[in-house]
Amino acid sequence: MSRRSGILEFAVLGLLRESPMHGYELRKRLNTSLGVFRAFSYGTLYPCLKTLVANGWLIEEPGNTSEDALAAPLAGRRAKIVYRLTAEGKEHFEDLLSQTGPDAYEDEHFAARFAFFGQTSRDVRMRVLEGRRSRLEERLEKMRASLARTRERLDDYTLELQRHGMESVEREVRWLNELIESERAGRDLKGSASGESAQQNTNGAPGVLPRPGDTPGTDTPGDTTP
Repeated sequence: MSRRSGILEFAVLGLLRESPMHGYELRKRLNTSLGVFRAFSYGTLYPCLKTLVANGWLIEEPGNTSEDALAAPLAGRRAKIVYRLTAEGKEHFEDLLSQTGPDAYEDEHFAARFAFFGQTSRDVRMRVLEGRRSRLEERLEKMRASLARTRERLDDYTLELQRHGMESVEREVRWLNELIESERAGRDLKGSASGESAQQNTNGAPGVLPRPGDTPGTDTPGDTTP
């Protein structure tokens, strides 16, 4: 399984833990509410759903919501199928939430993890935040070293781009410091019970999470979509 498909499975399980959905609604939430997957096709989503069903983590049910009338012409017949998280799927998602390995600190995976911090225990949140900060501090040190070595060979625009990238990482480190301080003080983000609310607290705008070169309070492009 690729890292990106693993993130997609994680996000799908997390959204379905909130409530059952059909494919059209899932795709919409993934593209807009989470802000992790900027654009992907049903050809990407449905194989993921098929895998989750085969693993016993989801079940398919006939759709009976009023949204089906809208979903059908846009997503085809499959939009009428509603996906529901099973008990095994909930247990698997909770196991994924508890993991704090290096993958959790990477750009896109961290954004997905942060979107579900409202469902994550405080000690796990702390480990993920501290791991992310450490990863960015390492990145920042390498960027500074690289800039010091190549400064004399760079033109003004390339130099400015390098500085901009460093400032973006520095801003995210400061943001992480504030979050870690709040966690240590026992404070939760306001409205952090859902992924979308957490996003509003990070960037001040719904549906946007920090990605590579895209830090809170900026509009810096940093899409990692292949």
